[in-house]
Amino acid sequence: MAVSVPAGCRGSHCCITDMAYRKVRAGRSSLRVRDLENEELHTASLELEWDMEKELEEPGLDRFQLECVEHQPVSSSSGGGMDPDLEPIQPSVSPHGRFERLQEDPNYVSRFSRSVPKGQRRNGTCVAKYLLAGLVVFALGLLIGRYAFSKEQVKVEPSADTDVLEKIVQGITAEKIQALQRDFDNLSDLTEESKVRYIAQRWEELGLKDVQLTNHTALLSYPGPALSTITDIGGNQCYLSSGAMCDQPFTSTTEPFAFAAYSAVGNLVAEVVDIQYGSPGDLRRVQASANVTNKIALLKLGQSPLRYKLSLLAEVGFGGCLLYVDPCDAPFGSKTFGVTLNPGGNPFFREDTSTARRDSRHNLTSLLVQPISASLAKMLLSAPTMGQGRPCVPMAMPSASARKLINLTIENQASFKTVHNVIGYLKGKTNPDRYVLVGSRHGSWYEGALADWGKGSAVMTQIIASMTAQTRAGWQPDRTVIFCSWGGTSLGNIGSFEWGKENAVVLQSRAVAYVSLHNPVRASGSLQAIASPSLQQLAAETQKRHSMSCSRGSGCPGPNVSSLQTSGDLSFFSSQLAVPTVEFTYSEFPKTERAIFLTEAFFPPESLLRETLDPAFKLHETIAKITAEAILRLATDPVLPFYPLDIALDVQNKLKDDPLCRQDLLNVAASLRDNSAFFQSEVMRPANDPKERDPAHVRMLNDVLRDLEKSFLIPNPPLGLYRNILYCLSRQSPRFSILKDALEVPWHNSVNQSLTLVTSAISSADKLIESGLNLFENENDIPQ
Repeated sequence: MAVSVPAGCRGSHCCITDMAYRKVRAGRSSLRVRDLENEELHTASLELEWDMEKELEEPGLDRFQLECVEHQPVSSSSGGGMDPDLEPIQPSVSPHGRFERLQEDPNYVSRFSRSVPKGQRRNGTCVAKYLLAGLVVFALGLLIGRYAFSKEQVKVEPSADTDVLEKIVQGITAEKIQALQRDFDNLSDLTEESKVRYIAQRWEELGLKDVQLTNHTALLSYPGPALSTITDIGGNQCYLSSGAMCDQPFTSTTEPFAFAAYSAVGNLVAEVVDIQYGSPGDLRRVQASANVTNKIALLKLGQSPLRYKLSLLAEVGFGGCLLYVDPCDAPFGSKTFGVTLNPGGNPFFREDTSTARRDSRHNLTSLLVQPISASLAKMLLSAPTMGQGRPCVPMAMPSASARKLINLTIENQASFKTVHNVIGYLKGKTNPDRYVLVGSRHGSWYEGALADWGKGSAVMTQIIASMTAQTRAGWQPDRTVIFCSWGGTSLGNIGSFEWGKENAVVLQSRAVAYVSLHNPVRASGSLQAIASPSLQQLAAETQKRHSMSCSRGSGCPGPNVSSLQTSGDLSFFSSQLAVPTVEFTYSEFPKTERAIFLTEAFFPPESLLRETLDPAFKLHETIAKITAEAILRLATDPVLPFYPLDIALDVQNKLKDDPLCRQDLLNVAASLRDNSAFFQSEVMRPANDPKERDPAHVRMLNDVLRDLEKSFLIPNPPLGLYRNILYCLSRQSPRFSILKDALEVPWHNSVNQSLTLVTSAISSADKLIESGLNLFENENDIPQ
């Protein structure tokens, strides 16, 4: 049969696109056309698909083609031309994509060639019988409807879950959140143990029946008895990290917090080398003109994860590193700040508990690392300006300037202490062994009046209060909701990592999602969400429903959702367990891609900003309501609101501009997309219909959705990168981070090794979807 080419197609750009919709996929399908009637039905399905696709295309959406795919002329024969298994990669315009509209179309005809289940096959005689019966029923319906319903219309009652959701959202108010934050702020001077006992008591008073405290011993890193210093040997001047002279009276309350937790300690006399953002390209440029062995790098924060960049510095031979923020990337670059080098959990363990011997080391890097202010960096660089001008001129060392010789002294210390968590359970009714985790924290980098943990705890406690108010009225979520208040977050997510590792076996099979309230309001900017690909659609939908009116400009931007690697307690669940995660925040949108990872730094909050950031607590209220809806959807939707096709589209988007793409990788990505689309339309959509829903099948379906992201876990990624490769390092050019690393840092992993890891991950996800389809292959398994 012939397949026509759309009139809008031009040249080779369509040579893949126009073949994509010959979805018979003869080489893959086991379907045999046994008679002329079946062949005509199949042809009609293909032609309908062509019309739908042309109608649903986004205006202005340019097709793109991969350079690594060899293009062939289009053949009019269904059996000729290019390999029918090849699938062009199409960008996902939004988290919904055009597939959502296909789902909403009642006349949607699947274009995939899986064999139709026996129960769905109908011969001509059966069709005629059903048609005749339908006419009779229709006539009877008209008669009944005329007399029985002439005086009143049929009313559709809202579902109980919708009712509960509205009540929970209405129960959340800005005034209640503000009162809770005042209560928590009053605890800032108490010990951690006193804080967690207060939080646990508060949760129990609100109605949580099972609240537990967990304790974990960990080695914690602190500033030393003396402050770290930077001495300019040529100028014979000693500076603190803020740029103040060492011999001046010490008045700053934030200076002691300007340190790098778990840095190596000691002193190093060496030249300062400007390496900008420390990318592999920056390092190659510097190494081409200088010997960097045992030198001190002057490194800008941002662009990629800090621990990743520090590992590169250690690998090429640097001995120390001074960190700063370029004012061009953020207005607060002139301040001092703190960072942690701990990737997560307790970094060291006691070697012999019987004799109380403990590991005396407390550094996680061979480098001496110290954060400094931009003003001190300007002096060390001999830079003419400090990130000024329009456009802003980035700070850099002039080519004619001589490198300064400095003495860097790091005075950190460490001790074993106990970290506490509060864990509260709201038990599920129908699936109590499936968990939705919600996490906040009860500690911060700064103490006393500068502590900033209260707002996240207040938002979570308000959500607990509103949900437990409904449980007292008889409501119960379908799945168990576990509320977690974590300790040791700022020093490396110690509480969440240790609790997660202790319960990893249970969580791997029972946790379905993690919702984060790490830092709900960072700035009065825009509403943003970080979500794993399978939850991007849920994040976008909830943002749309709850976004506040735009206060600036003529129009409101669409939902801002990304799958960026991020810091915070959610990292254990997203990176180590591949549990789908989502976090909503108000924050300033980064000026540039370089500013994305500035959240790794702990800057002291200004008292004035704390009072003016959200004085009416309306931003906090919005975050609480959005988060509450996401929790309710995850805890009560019969079919988990995960979308496999979004993962498949995300995979293809990551590959579309990657110079390392190869044919086997593209083939398995196309197969994942085909199977995910079929699974989403033919299995997930019918399962959402209450009349068709079978509890046993829904549970099996949800297990497939829960485990899909686990396919993308890889062993031993480069330091600083997530094990879950679905998370990327850039919004503008998302790529698989391990492929980017293999191309730029070949001594980490060879290109072939990294490509094999990615191919294996995609193939594993594809097989999981296939196994899910096979569960419903028999006629009694697929809802009719």
